[in-house]
Order: sequence, then C-alpha cells, then structure tokens
Amino acid sequence: MTHKRRDHLRPRLNQLYDTFNVADSATDPIQLVRRFSRDDDREVVAFCAAGLAFGRLASVMQSIGRVLDVMGERPAEFVRRFDPQRDGLPLQDFVHRWTRGRDVVALLWVLHQMLEQQGTIESFFLHGDPGGEDVSAALDSFSSRAMALDLRRAYGRVPARHGVGYFFPRPSAGSGCKRLNLFMRWMVRRDALDLGVWTRVSPARLIVPLDTHVIRVGRCLRLTRYQIGRAHV
Repeated sequence: MTHKRRDHLRPRLNQLYDTFNVADSATDPIQLVRRFSRDDDREVVAFCAAGLAFGRLASVMQSIGRVLDVMGERPAEFVRRFDPQRDGLPLQDFVHRWTRGRDVVALLWVLHQMLEQQGTIESFFLHGDPGGEDVSAALDSFSSRAMALDLRRAYGRVPARHGVGYFFPRPSAGSGCKRLNLFMRWMVRRDALDLGVWTRVSPARLIVPLDTHVIRVGRCLRLTRYQIGRAHV
C-alpha cells in the first residue's frame, strides 16, 4: 500500500471504528461477559462465551446463558472448585449444535486445572508463550498444553475425538482459531467494546482471522492479496 493511499484510508477507517466503538453498539456475546465486574470472572466467562460463539446468534446467546446459570454469580470461584462428578449434572442435557454437555463439563475441568496450576488463564497462556511478532505460536502452545491436561475426570473413558478439543484449536493444524482470537481480542484490547483484562500481552501481537467476508473486504481495500480459496475458516 502506498503512503498516499494509507494516509487517505486511515481517517476513514478510524471514523468507522469510532462509530462502532460503543459498549452496547450491538447484541453480542461480550454483553454477557459485561454482566460481571471482577476480572477473574470476566476471564472465565469470556473464554466460555467465545468458545460457544458459533451458529445463530440467538442460539449462541441462549447456550452461553445456560452455562452462566450453572456457574452462578461468581463463575471464577465456581471453576476453581469445580468437580465434574459433583457439579456437572446440570449440564448433562446441554446441546449447542455438535457440542454436548460432557464437552462443556470437560471445558470447565480444563479451565479448573489451568487456574489451579497458574492462577489465571492469562498466566497459563504466558507460561508457554515463546514470544514472536504475533500470538500464533503462543496459541498453538496454549491449546496443546490444555489438551495435555487430565480429561478422564470429565469423560471417564476419553473418546478418540472428544468435543472439548473444539475449544482448543491450533494454527499448526490449519485452524484460523477464530474463537480463540476473539477471546484474545476481548482480553487484550481495551476500549469501549473490549475489556482489557489481560495486561501482559501486547495488542500489536493480536491476529485478525481471515474468513471469506474479511478477505473480500480486505481485497477491496487493498489491505491483503490473499485469495479466498486459501483462507482457513
């Protein structure tokens, strides 16, 4: 992109950003995260909300709300003391597209182990962060280490293809990690929309996952030369 074109485009994009940089600008799963004021609760709720953010919006909001009802007023404390056998029963009949109740129970059990080991999800993420210009390698490490935690307490006999793995995709496996990057955005950026709970990851390292719609707009604005057929969604 030439300097002239960049200088022409920047104020227009900034104006568009300002238009939508309003806390209640749209119905979105982040609004459910905003119900909580404590950072530890927001971190836990945001991970669950971003992980379930696929499918129709109404269904997404309903499914997240169902999980929040189970976790109660202090989600982080619920996860810290979570026991799959004792606390997983209310989620037994949970269904969100292909995600089943036992997958959500496994997710909460994985988060429990993260908090038990490192205190916060951010600390668990940073514990395996090799650095770099962006967070792709850190996301890979994060998901790999998450899936190396105990799953038997949640599943009993762990199936070969367990649903909790859908919450922990890896760039090295060809995933765009859209929902993980959504969670990262909520946690790292601080503005009217994003929460800025995390303080030790630079916003400059965040990634914008490319789907067909983002690529199409990016090509129109000459921000990318990616072809639509090359995108991993």
